[in-house]
Amino acid sequence: MAQDNPVSIEESYLGETEDENLRNYLREYYGQTIEKTEDLEQEACCADNTAQKYKSIIDLIPPEVVEKNYGCGCTIPEDDLTGLKVLDLGSGSGLDAYIVSHLVGQDGFVHGIDMTDEQLDVARRNIAPTMAAFGFDSSNVQFHKAYIETCEPIESNSIDLVISDCVVNLSPLKHRVIQTAYRVLKEGGEIYISDIVADRRVPEAIQQNKKLVAECLGGALYENDWLDILEDAGFKDPRIIEKKPVDQDVLGIPIQFYSVTVRAFKFKHPLDRRCEDYGQFATYKGSIKNNTARYTLDDHHVFEARRPAAVCRNTARMLSETRLGQHFTVTPAIEHFGLFPCGPGDATDGVSTSEPCC
Repeated sequence: MAQDNPVSIEESYLGETEDENLRNYLREYYGQTIEKTEDLEQEACCADNTAQKYKSIIDLIPPEVVEKNYGCGCTIPEDDLTGLKVLDLGSGSGLDAYIVSHLVGQDGFVHGIDMTDEQLDVARRNIAPTMAAFGFDSSNVQFHKAYIETCEPIESNSIDLVISDCVVNLSPLKHRVIQTAYRVLKEGGEIYISDIVADRRVPEAIQQNKKLVAECLGGALYENDWLDILEDAGFKDPRIIEKKPVDQDVLGIPIQFYSVTVRAFKFKHPLDRRCEDYGQFATYKGSIKNNTARYTLDDHHVFEARRPAAVCRNTARMLSETRLGQHFTVTPAIEHFGLFPCGPGDATDGVSTSEPCC
């Protein structure tokens, strides 16, 4: 379970010479070696589809912020983020943080955490022009120099949404990153994260190649180990939103890397270990802008507007005890009917009452 208080960086990180050397290498790589997305040699860190979804907002953001974006997925939930307090782990030049700052509006706030001075300089010097382009009277974003393993400037239980795009794989203490995300989130808050995973545990030859580590492959985890870290930190029943193949057979070694986007919520009372059937139904109201016809919770839950869908109790809680509750009507639990008939489905077909899926 995540710790209640932040652990000092000296206790957890700086004392390890090997980790410090890697961190210095990553600072130099992302601060000086590469200057734009096109400089990356591998596909993993340039598979981001954020630009397609938020082009109208990105057009308002200075070009140097956009050019220095290195991501592997869209780490921005597609629902109403108005007024939320958001933390971007590994915010880099600030692109995702700025997009989210536009989405949360003047009543929300976005914190960015990064360790690379050059990236922070780009993010910070573009605050004023970006806020002006957004038409904001004051800034609703702040960039901190800190480590994603501890996020010391961020108070516990203060954040509604934690995002991160292709950064956790760079940390040698991934479990600490996720524990810290759990610490800073409020009850009902969410972690929504894109990263690189592999179909097996990454061989040592790839792990020890610093350039492959810097380009998001060497530090990638086996997918199930990655999900276990989320579970161990307290994020029970994490849900995959999107999974797409990126690099394959690196260094001539048979292995498949994927870009995967996952969401998970923080609950005071833990979710069920398995998907349990309590006879519940969820109905999407069609109230989310740009998603009035249907809403995608994960890769096997697509809710059509106004169409009741059978759900397990975990899904029912995700849709009623979080910010999503304003967009769904969820029936109370009736009684326990055993395991919910779960299994990955085709998200493009939606979720129906006749073919429930969890």
